[in-house]
Amino acid sequence: MSSGGDSVFPKPAPPNSGVRAALQYTGIPVSWLDKRPSLPSRNWLIFLGVTGTVAGYYIYDRQQCKRIRQEYKDQVKDLADVPLGTKDLPRKVTVYGAKWLGDEDHDRSMKYFRKYVKPILVAAAIDYDMVTGRRLGDVARRVADDIREERRKFAGLDPPPMNLLNLPNSSPAEKHQRRLEGGIVIVGRHTLKEYMHGLKRGWTDGLQKVDREEQLAQALENDGKFDEPEPEPSELALDDDEPLPTPSKLPPSRPFSVLSAPNLRMPPPPPKTAEDIAPAVNAPPSTIPPQPPMLLVTFTNYIGLTQIPLMIWDFFNERQKVRAGAEAAMKLVRGATRPFTAPPSFPAADSLVSDFNVDHDGPQKPFLQELSPSDLDFDREGESWYKASTVRNYSSEIEKARDEYYKSLAKKLEVARALARGTREPTKEESENPPPTEVELRAERMKKELRWTSDEEGWDIVRPDKNVDWDERLRNILRVYTEPPPRPSTSFDAQSS
Repeated sequence: MSSGGDSVFPKPAPPNSGVRAALQYTGIPVSWLDKRPSLPSRNWLIFLGVTGTVAGYYIYDRQQCKRIRQEYKDQVKDLADVPLGTKDLPRKVTVYGAKWLGDEDHDRSMKYFRKYVKPILVAAAIDYDMVTGRRLGDVARRVADDIREERRKFAGLDPPPMNLLNLPNSSPAEKHQRRLEGGIVIVGRHTLKEYMHGLKRGWTDGLQKVDREEQLAQALENDGKFDEPEPEPSELALDDDEPLPTPSKLPPSRPFSVLSAPNLRMPPPPPKTAEDIAPAVNAPPSTIPPQPPMLLVTFTNYIGLTQIPLMIWDFFNERQKVRAGAEAAMKLVRGATRPFTAPPSFPAADSLVSDFNVDHDGPQKPFLQELSPSDLDFDREGESWYKASTVRNYSSEIEKARDEYYKSLAKKLEVARALARGTREPTKEESENPPPTEVELRAERMKKELRWTSDEEGWDIVRPDKNVDWDERLRNILRVYTEPPPRPSTSFDAQSS
């Protein structure tokens, strides 16, 4: 019995709503439907707060990148709608990107261009050619070879390309004019060093066609690396009863042939004569023709464990690179140029050196930069981010690799010659995996020496303690893209504002 009229039976549970009843019959436990949400634990709050902040900052940065890029695209998209004549060609620029010292990815400079500068050029309907250096010095050699080829065509040493279809703008003069109107893009100070070195070599060297492999082969011909060791005197000792050597007393040698006989050896081939070019034509020109204006794009590549914090900072602040690349592209699109700020003339520079005891081959001092500001100092700070171990050990690593190779080469040559002459039988392992022959070893040596010498030449160009090469003939010839001057305000603008 209950007091107060209350029933002893519990009150029936309220009927389930339609959604609750439907979820209950799907197999979801009833306790899950009755569970009320609560705040996560402290550790979960820390985890969600950190990940949410990082994700939010990343999303915000990428949204700003899209907004900035689209903002600059909208400023130049009208240029893509300008119609061209039937014989006109779109504006075309040449992009140079050299290999960054110490980075295995040789295309890093060009990736920067494609990601941050190229979208604006494409929006403005500007075409481009990319010249990438796979190893140090490749861009310098490419620039020098292109200039030498152009000089040969204008001198009449090489015939102009055949124009069977009578295409417009195909003559050397018209192509050069198009390059002048298009301009060039130089990504980073290391690329500027290689470009200026190639520019100087191209207008200074002779017009003979250069075969680097043949030059290197002639330089290595008499280095003695493939010479056979002289037999020891003990091996040629003669008995008293045998005044003349007999085959039993001679050391083993290669089989006799007509070509190996001393008196019947074929005469050496005559040396190749250099191309007959008149000295007046082959001499470097006293003046250099106008060159395409340059767009100098700042580029820094962070590599190494010590620069990981800077990599992380760049990853979450990519909008700064997008804006810098877009502003650089806008300079090229607008086409405003200024003269290249050249260093002081040599007499002034010599007097400065004598007064302050400055070494031009060494790193430039701060006071020299203040007294002689020049575009040759462009992006000098970027060289300070080279990997220290690479800068310190680059030359020594090449020498170490060369020494180790030549130490192993002697053994390989001994095995190859012994097997070729049949003085010993090949082992089971040599039968299954034949060792390289002497011809293959010579080809391998040539390939390695080409790479080593190219790396040494490239290192001598881009090493951070060396300034950018300069030729006095380039003074008042080079130009650089810059911001256009501000448009003067008019009375109409004042009224509209």
